Amino acid sequence: MHGIAVALLTEDEDHLSALQSRLEATRLGQAVFSHVGFPAGPTDAILRQLQDSRAEVVIVDIPHDAQRAIRTIELIRATTQQIGIFANGEMTHAATIVASMRAGAGEYLDHSAGSEPLLEALTRFSSSRTRNLGGAGKARIFTFLSAKGGAGCTTAAVNTAVALQQSHGNVVLVDFAPIGHAGLHLNLRPQFGVLDALQNLHRLDASLLDGLMTPTKEGLHLLAGPQQPYPTEPTPGELARLFDLLVHHYRFVVVDASSRLDPTTRLLSDLSNAVLVVAQTDVVSLWSASRIHTFLEEGTGRDRLRMVLNRYKKIPGFTDEDVEQVTNCKVLWKIPNAFQAVSPSVDHGTPIVLQDGPEVSRSYRALAAALAEASSNSDGSSDLVYGTDGARKKAPGRLSLSPLRAGQ
Repeated sequence: MHGIAVALLTEDEDHLSALQSRLEATRLGQAVFSHVGFPAGPTDAILRQLQDSRAEVVIVDIPHDAQRAIRTIELIRATTQQIGIFANGEMTHAATIVASMRAGAGEYLDHSAGSEPLLEALTRFSSSRTRNLGGAGKARIFTFLSAKGGAGCTTAAVNTAVALQQSHGNVVLVDFAPIGHAGLHLNLRPQFGVLDALQNLHRLDASLLDGLMTPTKEGLHLLAGPQQPYPTEPTPGELARLFDLLVHHYRFVVVDASSRLDPTTRLLSDLSNAVLVVAQTDVVSLWSASRIHTFLEEGTGRDRLRMVLNRYKKIPGFTDEDVEQVTNCKVLWKIPNAFQAVSPSVDHGTPIVLQDGPEVSRSYRALAAALAEASSNSDGSSDLVYGTDGARKKAPGRLSLSPLRAGQ
């Protein structure tokens, strides 16, 4: 079973049993090491065993006399790298909570609470790791949202994913649209998809995930959307667990959320390195894009929001700055208006980016290259903007993509 590897340290056997039960109830974390007793120093065998277990998170149980537990947190922070530390104790002792956080705990959990707070903490840890460890061999996630129906979101997601597959390989397209259309755009007939993955999370591993994919002849993997609307919304823990597995086995994850706007959209945006709103230069699209920005303000996804203007045509007297002012979103890309070429490609299930000649094909390939380039920069930023032909042009400021920072 794939999940977050968790170590448990406590001085109370009963507390250990309770912690194990709470962890199992989350269905997101799995215990890989547990011990009754705290390390006495930096050379203690407990710390070596902790490292050998390859734990990603360690939960330190805080007893009434908190000093040994606080020292344990300090030792773990000093002797391990890239491991999350959760403290578990009473919420009534403010001094202990502050001391635990200062020692290096990233979360403080109420020891008398159920599994839900632990699940939320593990979800936050997984979401943060999914985004921030992309430079260490983990995939980057690009989510496409539609400003309105018919804006061309699925077309943009499919062609960008195909272009990334052609240039870099090891790409998965995940169809989170209310009713999946990506398979039609690729002339595929998937037997399995996202719903199957969510329903089998308790046993989902790399082998099973691969069996749920539908490959194209170019090598792109599709995790298809449902043929009927989702019966229930996935929980934060379920999404975090699915994407944690995806980012460990692919180079790029492209998500087509289409016109979906619900709590799942917020979760997808929080997990993503860039959220690309596909709109057209008309009043309804731009107004809708501003509403999407407002909708995402409750999460962290708004900081990674960028505009892709599809079927772009210049409107006299209406500049990119006007678009950004109306929508509160930076314009990242402009896809030229090529409806007469794109429409037949969709009908035939042959993405336009596979054709060498059309200007729109070059634009999609250049968009994919820009996303990949921004992902590979050491500081996650790019100082370029692009025209409809994909030609690079100097921008007055730096545009950060991976991760996108607040305020840009």
